[in-house]
Amino acid sequence: MKIECIKDKFSEAVGKVEKIAGRNPTLPVLSGIYFKASKKGLLIKSTNLDLGITLTLPVKVVEEGEVIVPAQVLHSFLSSLPPDKNITLSHNGNTLEVKTSFAKTTIKTLPLDEFPQIVEIPDDLVFTLPARDLATGLKAVAYAASPGSMKPELGSILVSYNEGELVFAATDSFRLGEKRLKIKKIPHFKQLLIPQKNALEIIRLFDRESEEISLSVGEHQVAFRKEGFYLVSRIIEGTFPDYKQIIPKDFTGRAIILKEDLLSALKTNLVFADSFNQLTINLSPSKKIFEIDSKNTNVGENISKVEAALEGEDVSINVNHRYLTDCFQAISADSISLSFNGPAKPIVVEGVGDKSFKYLVMPMNRS
Repeated sequence: MKIECIKDKFSEAVGKVEKIAGRNPTLPVLSGIYFKASKKGLLIKSTNLDLGITLTLPVKVVEEGEVIVPAQVLHSFLSSLPPDKNITLSHNGNTLEVKTSFAKTTIKTLPLDEFPQIVEIPDDLVFTLPARDLATGLKAVAYAASPGSMKPELGSILVSYNEGELVFAATDSFRLGEKRLKIKKIPHFKQLLIPQKNALEIIRLFDRESEEISLSVGEHQVAFRKEGFYLVSRIIEGTFPDYKQIIPKDFTGRAIILKEDLLSALKTNLVFADSFNQLTINLSPSKKIFEIDSKNTNVGENISKVEAALEGEDVSINVNHRYLTDCFQAISADSISLSFNGPAKPIVVEGVGDKSFKYLVMPMNRS
């Protein structure tokens, strides 16, 4: 195999597939990137058996062939090079020679016959949506999943359809995130459970894309396609918790706060939080007081008063600092609404004027 191509385009493609390559000591070939040069261009693949990706890159093919190269080595080498226009890759025996204007290097290759097949899902039935919408929905809730859970559904992101909206939800049983996006087309699936680790890679790949992608579903996988790009992910077989029944419909108290003010107070209180990241929220509409209190016997104590619009009954509730703040990246509104329903009930967090995102965080037991 021998090819010539634009260095930046090649480096970008390698960067996309390198993170998906596996780290499996029993199957070392998973740590590699597969290249195949033909009249159609350069086919690039990587997989960790849970997630697989295939890209097609236009290149000048001098000699057809195929090779597998350690992903991390190639990516690190390309990342270290100064800007250049062209790059040449030549496969000879068990090495790949890479040449630019600034460098000439050889990289040992991996055995070709051990690289696994990437599942190809038929595209006869597809659902299309903007790639960025998919990334936005997953990103809004992915942090709320529990990757280490014994229940795979709690380590997954639910993607479902409901009355003209694509619904994304995730929960680890301590908090819950739900994001709704309006769509014009009705998908051909009822629901998907995408493992959190795979969802994070999908976000990375699609977060800045403006194109539409097509989504097709197989028996145990879901595939995402656009021109020259194919990504397939395992989906979880299971039942996602019926979380709608735990979302409160009425509240006894509410605080509306500027997002930046709340973040500033929470940042200060983190300095004094204990090993469980516990903080106490005190809401007292009758006294016009909203306070956040944190205490650490080894450090000290802090009470932050935050200006807020308050209504309802007084309440004091303990929550995990990280669980409360994780959701703020999904809220674009300038003001945040915190709704309460007593000290033993979840806090509901929403952006003021934005009903597309809802987040619940459960209280901590008082210590």
